[in-house]
Amino acid sequence: MDYGKHQAPQGYEPGEGILTTLIRIPVRIVVLVLVLPARMVWDALTALWHAADRVLLRPLGRAVVWLLDTLVLTPLTWLYTWVLAPLGKAAAWLAVALLVWPWIGLWRYVIVPVARYGVAAPAVWLYGSVLTPLGHGLRWIGTALLLPALYGLGNALGWLLTVLLIVPLEFLWRYGIVPVVRYGLVVPVVWLYANVLTPLGLGTAWVLGRLWQGTAWVLAQIWRGIAATGRGLGLAVAWLVMTLLVAPLAWTYRRILTPVGREIAAAFEVAWRIAGYVSRAVGRALARLAWLLIGAPVSWAYRTVCTPVGHFLRDSVWAPARRAAAEAGRAARAALATARETVRQARRGAWRALVGSTDGARSREPRGIPARTLGSTTTVPSAAQATESAPLGEKFAKRV
Repeated sequence: MDYGKHQAPQGYEPGEGILTTLIRIPVRIVVLVLVLPARMVWDALTALWHAADRVLLRPLGRAVVWLLDTLVLTPLTWLYTWVLAPLGKAAAWLAVALLVWPWIGLWRYVIVPVARYGVAAPAVWLYGSVLTPLGHGLRWIGTALLLPALYGLGNALGWLLTVLLIVPLEFLWRYGIVPVVRYGLVVPVVWLYANVLTPLGLGTAWVLGRLWQGTAWVLAQIWRGIAATGRGLGLAVAWLVMTLLVAPLAWTYRRILTPVGREIAAAFEVAWRIAGYVSRAVGRALARLAWLLIGAPVSWAYRTVCTPVGHFLRDSVWAPARRAAAEAGRAARAALATARETVRQARRGAWRALVGSTDGARSREPRGIPARTLGSTTTVPSAAQATESAPLGEKFAKRV
């Protein structure tokens, strides 16, 4: 048989040695021995939880919900509907009646009339009849008398100010201050700046620029040396770290930790799956044993003993008793209907004997059930039929 035709086992990877394959099977056996009790306990607890949820927790939850609905929600709903809501409506009406309506009446019937007829109407009359004519008169006086007088006074003051103050000041500024400032201050300062300060500043700037260039070149050379030294030290430290620390750690992780972790995970996965098979097989065996020891005898007793006894009781005791009870009930209903009809007829006869009956004034006493005719479709079994003849000359309506 060609070995190459068989599929590689699960968890096998190309390049693994025979030592890994030989170690894998004992590891999985040990893991299975450790995992199997945990898996069986887990399956037992899961089955117990489902059984408890189906048998105990759901009915208990429904009972708790029913108790809450009966003892809490229904009383609270009744209390809110029939006590709190009417009390709230009464309190709202009382609050409106005691707090809102008085203020509305005060505003509507006291404040508004007082403000309208006690303040606004006198103020409007005062404004229209007194203040407006007074303002018009004051405006005419100011426009016709005071404004021309103030205009003439302003022109006179302006002319005096121009002649006595502005003209002398302008002459002094033009022919005294401006020439002195121009030829005594501005011209010497401009010459000093152009012929002395500018050459001196240019020379100082040239000297400082040369000094800065030399200093910058020296600092750049020093920085390049420091950078080259730092790069060399960094490369050396990085090589040492990679060679002495990272490479051994990477080799250990890749060659030892990764295969060990993968094997342990695969062993746990396989052991958990096999333990599930074993646990389910044990569960089925226990269920089969419980059926053989308890379920089968109980089913045989129910099918062989309880079912025939139940059928015998149903056919021989319960059915005749039920039929007898039904017949007795029908007879009692018929007797009660007959007694009611007899009492009704006696009461109607006594009423007519006392007050009489004419064609124009019919009795208000209710009629009984008329007798069946060929055109009637009444099929009520318990209805008692009335007499065929109308009592005391009463005529029934002809049926169509």
